[in-house]
Amino acid sequence: MAEQTFVDKNIEDIFAFDKVADDCVKCGKCIPVCTIHNVNADEVTSPRGFIDLLGAYKRGNLELDKTAKDIFESCFLCTNCVDVCPKSLPTDMIIEQVRSDIAQKYGIAWYKKAFFLLLRHRWLNDIAFKLGWVFQTCGFKIRADIDSMTSRFEIPMLKADRLLPSLKKTSFLNAHRENINNGGKRKVAIFIGCLGNYNYRNIGDSLLEILKVLEIDAFLAKSQKCCSAPAYFTGDFDTVDYNAKFNIEYFEKFADDVEAILVPEATCSAMLKIDYEHYFHNQPQWQERARKVMKKVFMATEWLQHHTELESILAKKKQNTKIVTYHDPCHARKMQGIHEEPRNLVRQNYKIVEMSDPNACCGFGGVTMQSEKYHFAKAAGAPKAAMIKNTGAEVVSAECSACRMQINASMNYAGVETVFKNPIELIADALRED
Repeated sequence: MAEQTFVDKNIEDIFAFDKVADDCVKCGKCIPVCTIHNVNADEVTSPRGFIDLLGAYKRGNLELDKTAKDIFESCFLCTNCVDVCPKSLPTDMIIEQVRSDIAQKYGIAWYKKAFFLLLRHRWLNDIAFKLGWVFQTCGFKIRADIDSMTSRFEIPMLKADRLLPSLKKTSFLNAHRENINNGGKRKVAIFIGCLGNYNYRNIGDSLLEILKVLEIDAFLAKSQKCCSAPAYFTGDFDTVDYNAKFNIEYFEKFADDVEAILVPEATCSAMLKIDYEHYFHNQPQWQERARKVMKKVFMATEWLQHHTELESILAKKKQNTKIVTYHDPCHARKMQGIHEEPRNLVRQNYKIVEMSDPNACCGFGGVTMQSEKYHFAKAAGAPKAAMIKNTGAEVVSAECSACRMQINASMNYAGVETVFKNPIELIADALRED
C-alpha cells in the first residue's frame, strides 16, 4: 500500500503530536539535511529528536521546562526534513504549534513584543521606521550600495561586524499612488512584505516597472498588514490571529477586481497561501475564507512567467555579461514548489551558474534565531557563503528578503563581494536595456 502523503493527511492528524511521533520510523533520512543538526550535532536537536519530544509532550510525559523551550526554539523551520521524510511528517508545523504553548507559559521577550506590536499597526510601523531612518547614521555605518549597514558599537546581540538591512526615507507603499494605471487591460494587486516595504524598496519599484512594460494596472493594497510570519514562527498567535483575519477580510474586498495578488517574497507568500490555512485548523470558517481568497496569491515570478508574455519580451532584450547564481528559499521551493520560474525568467538575459546546493537553507530561521540564537544562524550561513563564492558569480539572487538579509550578512563575514538582487530587480534591469 502506498505511503500516505502530507497532502492526504487530515489537519487533525497533523496536529496530533503523539500520532506523528508514532509514525516516525527513525530512519535517519532527515539527519543529513537538517539545518540545526548540521551546526549543532546533537540528536535532540534533530527532526526525529524534536518529534520524539513532541510525542512525549502530547502524552503528558514531558514538561515544557527551560530545556525543552531551548530545544524547540532551536529549529530553523526550514522544512528540509519534511521534504525528504518518507511519511511527510510535518515537523515544522507541530513545532510552530508547540512554540505557542511555550509563549503562553514563558511569555515573549520585550523586544519581540515591541516588534510584533509594530507589525499589527502600519501607521506605527511607518513612524518607527521613519525615526529609524533619521537616526540610523548615528549608530550605524551605511552601505547604500547593498541597502545594508553595520553597527558603530558593540552591544548585546548586535556585534559591530554584523550586516543588517538599512532603512529607506520613504517606504514603498508611501512612495506611490495606491492605484497605478498602465493601460487598463489587466489588473493585479501587490503584497510587498515588510522588508521590501521599508528596507529593500527597489524590489517593489522594479515590480512596478515590469507591470508598466506589460501594461498591467497595479493596486498597491495600502491597508495590508504584515503577513505575521515572524510572529507565527515565534509563537505569538495573538498577533497572527489579528493580522491574518484583517488581511483575509481586506483581500476579500478587492480579490474579485484583480487577476492575482503578487508577492515578491517567498516567506510572505507561503504564510498567506499555506500557513494561514494551517493556523486556522481549529477555526473552520476562517480557514475556508483563507483558503478561498488566498487562491489569488502568487509569488511574483510564478505568475509573471505563467500568465504574461514577460519571458518572450526578455528574450528580445540584450544579454547581460553578469553571472548569476540562484538560491532557493525554503518557503519557495519546498513549500510552494517555485524554483524553475525565477530561473526561466532570469536566464533570458543572464548566465546562471548553479551553486553546489541551491536548496540548502541559508540559515535565517526567524526572529529568535536572528536574536538570542544568532550563533546558530551565523554558523548555518557560512556554507552558503562558501557555495556562492565558489561559483564566481557577480550576483546571487533569491525571491526572499529574509534570505537576502541573512546571505548578505554571511557573505560579509566571509569577505564575499557578490551582490544580492531579487530576481524581480534583475528582470527590471534587463527590461531597461535596448
